[in-house]
Amino acid sequence: MTGKARRGKGQDTAVAIREAAAALFAQHGYEATSLREIASAVGIQVGSLYNHIAGKDELLSVMMIEVMDDLLSASTAAVEGVDDPLDQLVAALDCHLRFHAVRARDVFIGNSELRSLSRADRRRLMVRRDRYEELMLGLVEAVMGPVDERQPSARLQTYTVLAIGAHVPSWYRPDGPLTLDQIIHDFTEIILRQLGVPARTRARVTRHTGVSRAGSDAGSPSTSG
Repeated sequence: MTGKARRGKGQDTAVAIREAAAALFAQHGYEATSLREIASAVGIQVGSLYNHIAGKDELLSVMMIEVMDDLLSASTAAVEGVDDPLDQLVAALDCHLRFHAVRARDVFIGNSELRSLSRADRRRLMVRRDRYEELMLGLVEAVMGPVDERQPSARLQTYTVLAIGAHVPSWYRPDGPLTLDQIIHDFTEIILRQLGVPARTRARVTRHTGVSRAGSDAGSPSTSG
């Protein structure tokens, strides 16, 4: 086997290890998953894991930090080149909701295993989470404009947006009664209405999702498979 072939096989094994670990962490939790179980799922000896990882904690930290990096990159790309603040927010909401649905397993691990990270890795992750929160806050503030005492603060509105996305992995199913595009359309409508965007303007900008609600099932998302 050539050096290039060995490197390729090693990379494939590293990917398989991370995939097996993610599946086990999501199903059983980080603490309940052993390195022996991860090795068995990949089909290698436990000792061989250390050719690819320093330990189970490294698998978790890399997994959780990379998913935040991916979300930050995707969100930045979504608003790049978009000038209108409302269009920017709609593009960011599409990215936010779609990412949490498509990457549901990764997001679930990220939300449930924060306590399992070392203090240093938790700080690294929180820096990224704070950066994402500030990105969304800036978009929400640009749409809300000046607020009075009767309106919720822009930060609280932003927390609502973040929470909606974070909750999507707990119930979204690709074979549920609503398509992902329909869900994104409806949540975008709800959020813009909450921010006080006029109905006519909402109708214009939510065409960004390319979804018509005519004839679609307007029921609640299914929690069943």
